[in-house]
Amino acid sequence: MAEYNTDPDKLPRLGRMLLWVDKPGSANKLFWGLAILCGLLFLLDFTYEHHGHFDMENIPGFYGIYGFVMFTGLILVAKALRVLIKRPEDYYGDKAVDGEEYPAEKLGKETHDGL
Repeated sequence: MAEYNTDPDKLPRLGRMLLWVDKPGSANKLFWGLAILCGLLFLLDFTYEHHGHFDMENIPGFYGIYGFVMFTGLILVAKALRVLIKRPEDYYGDKAVDGEEYPAEKLGKETHDGL
């Protein structure tokens, strides 16, 4: 298994700048940062005059609302489609690449005591 360099002095400049992403709680900061940014952009859409080709495009916040509705619809359609195209685990049977047995001593399994 590859060992990654975690010494900040040996990382490139961009790697040092992005070290905060790996810290606990960074996912929440990213989520809330993006949520605030989206909210601000939505509110900024009310501050200028729109010149769309269709009447719907002149509604403030239309593209944000449209994008949210369409992305949510895409997720729901994908979940429904998964029911139709899902195959059982042994669909390919013994012809699958991972269908053959592999010697247990070559798997490199490790046990962790004290967990």
